[in-house]
Amino acid sequence: MSDPMQVFDRALLRRRRDRAAGTVDRVAPILAEAADRLLDRLDDTTRRFTRALDLGGRGQIADRLAARGIPFVVSADLSPRMAARAGGLPVAADEEWLPFADGAFDLVVASLSLHAVNDLPGALVQIRRALAPDGLFLASLPGLPTLQELRAALAEAESELRGGISPRVSPFADLRDGAALLQRAGFALPVADAEDIRLRYRSPLALLADLRAAGEGSTILARDRRVPPRALFPLAMARMPRDAEGVPATFRLLVLTGWAPSAAQPKPARPGSANARLADALGTVEYPAGEKPGM
Repeated sequence: MSDPMQVFDRALLRRRRDRAAGTVDRVAPILAEAADRLLDRLDDTTRRFTRALDLGGRGQIADRLAARGIPFVVSADLSPRMAARAGGLPVAADEEWLPFADGAFDLVVASLSLHAVNDLPGALVQIRRALAPDGLFLASLPGLPTLQELRAALAEAESELRGGISPRVSPFADLRDGAALLQRAGFALPVADAEDIRLRYRSPLALLADLRAAGEGSTILARDRRVPPRALFPLAMARMPRDAEGVPATFRLLVLTGWAPSAAQPKPARPGSANARLADALGTVEYPAGEKPGM
């Protein structure tokens, strides 16, 4: 098999997350909101978990899992410094090369940590293997149109100054890709949905400061490494939309839910095995294919 396409500079990402370990508390309310929305999915199951992996939760997941009665939580992060402050048993680990044995956990939670992985399908396969049968995987990723306002303003300003654009905001997945990725990785009962977190900033610079504090600067390998024109960011910031409440920023969470396959899980019925008609249940009339109602 050929190597996956390299989109992100993982070494740069590690350095930025190391630096962000000292600043991430500035954006704790946003990360906490994303964590709470993700972990709300645990309320939809009666399954009890005892061995959990917090994958890149930046200090927002491990303590919440412990508060839910899960006795053993490993906190893994690409950054050793970020892992050390996450709250569980710290492990420095790359999501592209997970060091865990098959079936080591019955719950894996990845809150806003998989969007800069070069081989996301491969990472999902490794996560599925790290789950015991009937183990649960929960993940949230930023998806389109996250940061669309910033992306458009930078593109417009750079096009005006240089006659072209370079990628300055990371690419994000689309909702329709979510369940397909889980199914491709071998998860059972895959579900993908989306939620929006809408924020207002006093200024565009405050948004950029939050992204730096979270370690979310662009790590795209194809980024323009030249020093940007001095007028680029002032011009882009002036083009950012704003209203009476401030500068809007949209963050869309793609929430993925999947289970490690197990013989005890419900299976779809065999086609043609139904013993009741849908038309009867709906109290309507069933028409043969091709026949128009009323004929």
